Amino acid sequence: MRRRHPLLRSIAELLNAANAVQPLGREGYVTIPVFFLGWPTGEAAPVVAGASMVDAARRGLRGDFAGTRGKVALGLTALSWAALGFVYYRNAKSQECFEGPLRETLGDDYAAVAAEERRRRRGGVLRTSWARRQYVKKDDVIRYGPHRANVADVWHRGDLPRDGKAPVLLQVPGGAWAIGMRRPQAYPLMTHMAERGWIIVSMAYRVSPRNTWPAHIVDVKRALAWIKENIADHGGDPDFVAITGGSAGGHLTALAALTPNDPQWQPGFEDADTSVVAAVPIYGRYDWFTREGSGRPEFIAILQRYIVKKRFTEHRTVYLDASPITKVRADAPPFFVLHGTDDSIIPVQEGRAFVEALKKTSDSPVAYAEIPHAQHAFDFFGSPHGDYTATAVAHFLDWVKAKRG
Repeated sequence: MRRRHPLLRSIAELLNAANAVQPLGREGYVTIPVFFLGWPTGEAAPVVAGASMVDAARRGLRGDFAGTRGKVALGLTALSWAALGFVYYRNAKSQECFEGPLRETLGDDYAAVAAEERRRRRGGVLRTSWARRQYVKKDDVIRYGPHRANVADVWHRGDLPRDGKAPVLLQVPGGAWAIGMRRPQAYPLMTHMAERGWIIVSMAYRVSPRNTWPAHIVDVKRALAWIKENIADHGGDPDFVAITGGSAGGHLTALAALTPNDPQWQPGFEDADTSVVAAVPIYGRYDWFTREGSGRPEFIAILQRYIVKKRFTEHRTVYLDASPITKVRADAPPFFVLHGTDDSIIPVQEGRAFVEALKKTSDSPVAYAEIPHAQHAFDFFGSPHGDYTATAVAHFLDWVKAKRG
């Protein structure tokens, strides 16, 4: 009879749950598997626990938990369920970490101002990854530039008038500047904003290593230029365009917002308007030049080999120019920055440093939400973190919209 090793399996489940409670590694390349295992487990804890329970019942019926080792295995598996239950409870209790910073930065009336703006639109939607078909029709898939990757989905409610002036949000996907898949990133946020009456342009862009920096930011700028020139045909307001994105998309979001109309990244469309009214970078990279610190040597090595393809020591200016933290300015638009304290890919210290630099320089509001125990990509699923992110970002952008009139 084939041995099924229930004890080893239970230990693996418990370690996976423990990694969701707190990352088991924070230095070097080990952070990559730590993230990829802990992220879905932590954000979809009830699903993971439920699947484990069903599988445990199946294995119990075939006798895997008989004997002393089997009972120990079952006990360890039960401990993993308890850990996952704790993770979900902790996540569900985190809403104030999203909303509190907005209240502190924008004032006690921010919720009332945002609510007044939202009363003009309907609310409520199940923020699930299959909701795209509700908001994106065949003619809403557009091409914004000359390259194969220059495509985008235009999300909107079906009842929005084509001659209306709905606020617009550009969503920039993440993926280490090497993936750039617009589907299915930020679906909780985009469904939430679409139901509120916004138009969201979810873009793809050229990625590395096939393409070299600055192709990525050029495409973001080109998408903004397309929006300003064409979004009125879809019922959007070209005078109210905000931008958001996570991870590499957070980097590109911040950089685009801080370099409006910069001709070095607008080749062939230097005169186009690429300014935005607000920016929401989420767990982004804001520093491409610091070489010391957790994960920094590995990050610079990846940039040199796959993204920039130029030696840092010989082309330091390229890395400085690509760093949003070097571009902070007094006339920056309002920012809402979000980062998780347990981020294994981009340490939270990077978000803190960027926000500190922004607050010292910008004349506009800068709100910062630091989410306890949140991993990288915490807003990807329709989890409590995903829901709270969508709600808080909507509150912030509605506040900006109301303040601009």
